[in-house]
Amino acid sequence: MNLIAISINHRTAPVELREAVYLKEDEIRPFINLAKENQIKEGLILSTCNRTEIFGIPDNNETSHEKFQNLLLNFKTTQNVNEQNFQKFVSRDAIKHLFSVATGIDSLLIGDNQVFKQVKDSFQVSEEANFSGYIMHRVFDAAIRAGKRAISETAISEGAVTISYAAVQLTEKIFSNLGKKSALVIGAGETGEIAAKHLSEKGISSLAVTNRTTEKAKKLAQKLNANVIPFDKFKDSIYKYDIIISATSSPEILIRQDDVKIALKKRNNNPMILMDIAIPRDIDPATKKIDYVFYHDIDSLNIIVEQNLSKRKSEIPKVEKIIDEELDIFLEWYNSLQAAPAIKDIRDFFEDIRNEEVEKNKNKFSAEDQEKLDIVTKRIINKILHHPTIELRKAEKSLSVDSSTKIGIIKDLFGIHPKKKSEKE
Repeated sequence: MNLIAISINHRTAPVELREAVYLKEDEIRPFINLAKENQIKEGLILSTCNRTEIFGIPDNNETSHEKFQNLLLNFKTTQNVNEQNFQKFVSRDAIKHLFSVATGIDSLLIGDNQVFKQVKDSFQVSEEANFSGYIMHRVFDAAIRAGKRAISETAISEGAVTISYAAVQLTEKIFSNLGKKSALVIGAGETGEIAAKHLSEKGISSLAVTNRTTEKAKKLAQKLNANVIPFDKFKDSIYKYDIIISATSSPEILIRQDDVKIALKKRNNNPMILMDIAIPRDIDPATKKIDYVFYHDIDSLNIIVEQNLSKRKSEIPKVEKIIDEELDIFLEWYNSLQAAPAIKDIRDFFEDIRNEEVEKNKNKFSAEDQEKLDIVTKRIINKILHHPTIELRKAEKSLSVDSSTKIGIIKDLFGIHPKKKSEKE
């Protein structure tokens, strides 16, 4: 199978180089057009913060990994990326790599569900840009099936493996129903924003954001339909919130033990969760001694993250088994698109129909005529399949992706699919 792939990712390049070749949303379609102009018949472009990958089926056998790399580097006009920053895959290995990405075992964060969605979105863009043909449709279906199986049949995506998500998951365990709780996120930087998004996704009843730069807080609040609290006044309102997650870069403590004691009195000692995910810490660790306060900082949350990461790593062999199974199924289908097995499948299909009809009706004929019926119907089938057989053999000799596509379409037209191993035995 003439599928070529290149990847620059978190294992092969530092973040500054990954950023240099990152294809923004408005760059993907122009890049696809460029690829099509350079004899790449169909394919897929995947670009995230941790990887940029190009999968393509060329029009001819002259297209190489180097051509894929040059297309990307000329499009992004970057000087610092070199040969060593790329992984290269071909045929079976290219498909296996895509399955590994879709299932999350190739992610920076093992089992990252987000990359599964990113793969799906990339295929959607490929389809909309007419860059996804018959073969890539099948590759897509197989990759998505592998990704779904990894999520449903293993624990590869279970448990928080980031501090922000661990903080939110822990609040869920303490307060079983976040739909009746309120939260304040202090800090609108990357860590605070991720925590706020997780709270929103978990259905928090009321969400507020505060930040030294008011505009940044407003921008985040607008995204999440949250309220904005002025930074110089947030201490006066902490009693209103069941959950406080703090993630600023402040060099000094923002919430002291006395602030929390005052807040608890105003709350009539209703429990509060304080999650300090800042370095240095924003919340006085002495607050954990106060009754009705659940306090956690990065150290305690890191223990949860490491435990979850260890559990995910232990699930990798199960996911690899799924990948191998799906890869075998896909390649069995693809190999059936070669002329010889395709001709046999088509002839067997028509022979089964002929034989079934003859068996049903032969008792209507004399013994002598039954033999004639068998001979005549076989001749009819041979004549029907004579020209398609010649065309299939011609298609195979062309050595192009079109030959596999033509064979696949013919087999799909009649509903002829390769039998599973269990059906053959």
